[in-house]
Amino acid sequence: MFYRRDRNHTRVREFLRQNSCGLLTTWPVATEVWHLLPRSARLDFMKWVVGGGVTLLEIPPDGSRAMLDLLEKYRDRPMDLADASLVELAERTGIEEVLTTDRADFDTYRLSGNRRFVQVL
Repeated sequence: MFYRRDRNHTRVREFLRQNSCGLLTTWPVATEVWHLLPRSARLDFMKWVVGGGVTLLEIPPDGSRAMLDLLEKYRDRPMDLADASLVELAERTGIEEVLTTDRADFDTYRLSGNRRFVQVL
């Protein structure tokens, strides 16, 4: 969304333009985005975050343990910390929808009760 050369740029921008749902994420995801963006786009990303484009939720103390369990469960994938934080967030909040371009991994991850994520993009 902040880097026009990204192959998903148009698709993500269009989704966000058409959907006014509030976005939630975690600090591990924001950190991963920061590092993946070119330097020229990083400040725009943080301005978007601070401006309410997304709400950054804290991971509770027991969430770290849940993330470790997920990292162990999916170690053959391997799952990264950002993905583990999103799965933990989904379990904690009951939100099954995920906005991601990482389709293959989120097709693999399962919520409790063997439920699949609903990928909205």
